[in-house]
Amino acid sequence: MTQPQREAKRLMKGNEAVAEAAIRAGCRTYFGYPITPQNELAAYMSKRMPQVDGVFVQAESETGAINMVYGAAAAGARVLTSSSSPGVALKAEGISYLAAADLPSVIINIQRGGPGLGTIQPSQGDYFMSTKAPGHGDFKCLVYAPSTVQEMADMVGDAFEKADEYLMPAIILSDGLLGQMMEPVALPPIKDPADCPQHDWALTGTRGKRAPQEVNSLRLYPEQLEATNNERYAMYDRIKAKEQQAEMYRTDDADIIVVAYGASARTAKSAVDLARDAGVRAGMVRPLLVWPFPDDALDSLITGGTAKGFLTVEMSMGQMVEDVQLLVNGRLPIDSFNRTGGLVPEPKAIAERIEKLYKQTAEGGN
Repeated sequence: MTQPQREAKRLMKGNEAVAEAAIRAGCRTYFGYPITPQNELAAYMSKRMPQVDGVFVQAESETGAINMVYGAAAAGARVLTSSSSPGVALKAEGISYLAAADLPSVIINIQRGGPGLGTIQPSQGDYFMSTKAPGHGDFKCLVYAPSTVQEMADMVGDAFEKADEYLMPAIILSDGLLGQMMEPVALPPIKDPADCPQHDWALTGTRGKRAPQEVNSLRLYPEQLEATNNERYAMYDRIKAKEQQAEMYRTDDADIIVVAYGASARTAKSAVDLARDAGVRAGMVRPLLVWPFPDDALDSLITGGTAKGFLTVEMSMGQMVEDVQLLVNGRLPIDSFNRTGGLVPEPKAIAERIEKLYKQTAEGGN
C-alpha cells in the first residue's frame, strides 16, 4: 500500500507548525488560555479549527482549559492544550487527574524564563516540572524534547499516538526560541479523525445499547490505590524499556560527551564541532524524549565506549544534569554549563568548557 507523502516544505513559525501538525494528526479539540510566547499557537488554532469542523475554546483560565481537556479526553476525543511555563504550572492539578484517570492527551509547553513571571525569553527551567512532578501524586508523562521546528511538527503526531497507546498524558517540552523561530517544515499527511484509536471506555452515551460507565480518578480504599499505582508503574517500566530515544552525534570515539536537549542542543552541536577542530574528541547525546530519559544510550558510552567525562548544557540552573548524575553514578566526572534568564548557551563558551573538562580528565582530576 502506498504511504501518503509529505507536502513540500513551507516556511513556518514553530508555534504554528506544531498546531497544524496536531490538526493533521487527527486532533479536533483544543482548549487554551493566552500567554506569551505561545500565543501564536492558540491564535492559529482559533482560525483553523472551524475550517476542519473542530472545536476551539479560549477558556476563562488555564485551570478551566485543562479541565475541558479532561472532559474531551473522557469522551474519547484526541485533545490538545498549550501554554507557557506559569500557565502549565496552573494546569498541574488537571494533568494529575488526566494521569490518574488514564486519559490520553497532549500538552504543549513553550517554556519561558522563571521563576514567577520571569521573562518571555526562552528557558528550559520546566524540566523538573515536566519529568519529575507534572502534578501531585505518583505518575509520569511522556515528555518529548524537539530541537527544530520540523521536530515540533513530527513529535506532536507521535505524542498523540503514544498517549493513546499507553493511555497517559504526553508533553511537548519546547521553548520560546523554537516556538518563535521560522524554519522550513515538511508537514505530515492529514489523518482522518475516524482513523484515530476508538476507546471502548469513552463516555459517548449509552444510546440504549450498553450499560453506563464512568471515568474516574478517585480510589477511596488505600489497597485499591496502591494496586493501581503499582500497575501504572509497571507500565512505566515497560515504557522505559521501549521508548528511550536519543540522537548520537560523533560519539564513536568521543572522550567528552555533551548531553543537551531542545534548543540548547543546537548550539551544543556546534560546540562539539569547535572542540573537534581544537583537537578534543567530543560528541553529543541529545535526548529526543527526556522522559523516559535515554539511560541506555549514555550507559553504553561508559561501559562500551570511550567516554571520560560528561558535560550537560541547559538553559536552566541545572536540572537535567541530575538525571545524568543518577545514571553515571560516580563512574566519570560530570560538569554542567548553564545559562538562564532567557540567555542561550553560545557555542564558543560551551567549547571552552569541553576543553577544560578534557584537560581535567587527562590529568586525572574531577
